[in-house]
Amino acid sequence: MAAHMRWGLQQLLRARKTANSRFPVKTRSSYHSRCSTQIFRHVQPLPGTGTIHFSIRHLSIQTQDTPNPRSLKFLPGKPVLGSGTLDFPTSSSAECSSLARDLFEIEGVKSVFYGPDFITVTKTDEDVEWTDIKHHALEAITKFFESGDPITVGAVHHESSVSEDDDDIVSMIKELLDTRIRPTVQEDGGDVIYKGFQDGTVKLKLVGSCTGCPSSTVTLKNGIQNMLQFYIPEVDNVEQVEDEVDEINAKVFLELEHKLQE
Repeated sequence: MAAHMRWGLQQLLRARKTANSRFPVKTRSSYHSRCSTQIFRHVQPLPGTGTIHFSIRHLSIQTQDTPNPRSLKFLPGKPVLGSGTLDFPTSSSAECSSLARDLFEIEGVKSVFYGPDFITVTKTDEDVEWTDIKHHALEAITKFFESGDPITVGAVHHESSVSEDDDDIVSMIKELLDTRIRPTVQEDGGDVIYKGFQDGTVKLKLVGSCTGCPSSTVTLKNGIQNMLQFYIPEVDNVEQVEDEVDEINAKVFLELEHKLQE
């Protein structure tokens, strides 16, 4: 069975390199709340009447719980990045996005993450209530989409996309990540980024709601590792890694957290 599926995966990769196409991925949705925001626009008085009219437009922003109790997913009902993801682990990393900067201004926000059609906000601690954060986040997101400003002035990276320079094994790993694993992880408000394959070990970076999630280890081993091993026998292990800058940011944040608690 696995050998047959591997052959099918190889055929798919060859077809993609030739036709440069992707097959669609079916996703699921489940929302627990919805917020409709009324946006009023002033219209000039009608000639001879003196009556002022206002047009009303509704922006419906849905929120969805994630497996991480510290992260909440906001769905504005329109594209955010359109494709790809972008992680803002700290306020200093949000220079390229005015919306991310505004969200970091909200007390209790630790990190921000953009997906194709969603925004994940992670709070600093489970003891911090979502009520105020959620209210201010909805206001910031509504104001941003009303402005018409670009979501980011920086580049959006698609690190898992298959490259012509990849060998067959790496191409199959990336294909499985792109088509079977990442869509599911993104539904939970996060993402998994391919960072390398060496000596049988696939190195992945978990971002968004996956960062610090209590179930991330289970997802990595029981979910991602098992699937990769089923299709690709050359995969012995899956390992979570962090960029050097992420490790430094995490250390600085922990030191600041300890100082505040003293």
